[in-house]
Amino acid sequence: MKTRFANIRTQLTAAGASVIAAAALTALPAHAAWEPTKPVEFVVPAGTGGGADQMARLIQGIVIKHKLMKEPLIVVNKSGGAGAEGFLEIKGAKGDPHKIVITLSNLFTTPLATGVPFNWRDMTPVSMMALDQFVLWVNAENPAKTAKEYLDAVKAAGPSKIKMGGTGSKQEDQIITVGMEKATATKFIYVPFKGGGEVAVQLVGKHIDSSVNNPIEAVAQWRAGQLRALCVFDDKRMTYKTKVTGTQSWADIPTCKEAGVPTDYTMLRGIFMAPGVSKDQLEFYTSMLKKVRDTPEWKDYMEKGAFNQTSMSGDEFGKWLGSAENMHRELMKDAGFIAK
Repeated sequence: MKTRFANIRTQLTAAGASVIAAAALTALPAHAAWEPTKPVEFVVPAGTGGGADQMARLIQGIVIKHKLMKEPLIVVNKSGGAGAEGFLEIKGAKGDPHKIVITLSNLFTTPLATGVPFNWRDMTPVSMMALDQFVLWVNAENPAKTAKEYLDAVKAAGPSKIKMGGTGSKQEDQIITVGMEKATATKFIYVPFKGGGEVAVQLVGKHIDSSVNNPIEAVAQWRAGQLRALCVFDDKRMTYKTKVTGTQSWADIPTCKEAGVPTDYTMLRGIFMAPGVSKDQLEFYTSMLKKVRDTPEWKDYMEKGAFNQTSMSGDEFGKWLGSAENMHRELMKDAGFIAK
């Protein structure tokens, strides 16, 4: 209201000014937005230390530091059933605006792979915070200098001769591998590990031939000259131009499509609420998360993790979710990952 009335002409009479001031005060309650009235539970449908957990705790820290919410934001990990535990809790909390959940692509893969009675439409989408990238990595001593050269070598070796390492089974890393096999008529031996850090170590030790790790999971080995980044599974190159190795930045890595591998995949990092919340309650979190993305702490985190900083909310986010769900269903169907 201050901006609206900052330039009122001084010729106004005292009586006229009083009328305007009274009108402004009367209008204030109509603009008084909803805000939490008790601590908010921030559910992470994954274990501690992973990408979703790290992002949730970063958001928690930013909210506290910049006083974006009066009530506490409490991070709670509920990883049971490949994340189903956390999702089902939000689904069952109809109308409760004091629970939010951070999602990754297990939002789609978990119900498809396990048959658990859950779908993203059982929650209220709030905001896409970012998309996490995946990079095709090989050992630095591998003779292939491009993704095409590497995939040609995989094809020449014959079906199921070359090992692709990844985090977990029937999850993002294996889905990307299946998508790449489908697009390039190749076939890997997929070797699952507990986490991206272990995958990077195995690739450095040549126990596997390649991986599709997130940037943050292999950056130390890339910087040390132990791994080579062949391509990023996105429509556009990463935008970060600060040199990470002696000669390359994230922006220097070609897209897989540029390198002749017509496959792309990015992982959702999004926030949802329970079903049945009000428009004002949804607006509170949408606005708060926008403020989070505007902070220097968030921007620094995005660059260090080489994230795709696409963000969206509302109908645009809903349409994206529907499309992503269909893509995962097709990939998992082709791979035989869907629960029967």
